[in-house]
Amino acid sequence: MNTELIRRLTPEERELEKKKAELAVLEAKLAERELDLATLQAELHVFEQRYLRIVGSRYAELDEVKAQIAEARARLNPDDAYAQEEADEARAQADESAHAAAGAEEASAASIKFKPSESLKKLYREAARQIHPDLTTDAEERHRRHQVMIEINRAYEAGDEDRLQALLRDWQRSPESIKDKGIGAELIRLIRKIAQVDERLDAIDVEIEAVQVSELAQLRDKVETAEDEGRDLLQEMADEIEEEIARAKIEGYDVFARLLRKLDRKLR
Repeated sequence: MNTELIRRLTPEERELEKKKAELAVLEAKLAERELDLATLQAELHVFEQRYLRIVGSRYAELDEVKAQIAEARARLNPDDAYAQEEADEARAQADESAHAAAGAEEASAASIKFKPSESLKKLYREAARQIHPDLTTDAEERHRRHQVMIEINRAYEAGDEDRLQALLRDWQRSPESIKDKGIGAELIRLIRKIAQVDERLDAIDVEIEAVQVSELAQLRDKVETAEDEGRDLLQEMADEIEEEIARAKIEGYDVFARLLRKLDRKLR
């Protein structure tokens, strides 16, 4: 009769298995929370581009009109230091608004809302589970993982499944080297990883809360509430700015007329 010897796990080995199971649960939770944060940030980024295209472009036009008026006033009063300062500030604001609006125009107009597919979400979860920087205790390895996660977040926000898949595949082909061996060293690594993941989970909660209470997120919520009521809040805001532009142009007519008369007198 054959007998099979079953070796019992040592206390250290039992503790090691316990910590592995604990870390596995935390890894899954971490991947899900990172997905929540990345999705929220991507949604707000797309909304910001939409805001800049619809509302920001009008602000850029309004700021340009105000800058031209301020510059005309400065030319009418070349010895007025305050007028010169006002013109410089108005021009700087106009240039900043124009730059922001131009950046939004370059973004894809089709990206009205960020709607990641389930397959994209699944890829992101797997990438975060395997590559997250807080899953290593080595400083150099942590930096390497951080750089890869930056690329992963970019691919996720762009909705580029092929790019995300390639990043994950490249990572899997480049296994992490283990410098120290033995149950004791592995147990220490696991304990530290668990602590790092716990800290990151707390940090994610803080980041998500900060994003949710930001002015941009609050505006997005108001816009979505208005949409449920059949209103286009962004277009309403744009229409109000159009009225401001019209009023500013009327104000500018007198300033420009005085400047033209002054230039005409100089030419005579």
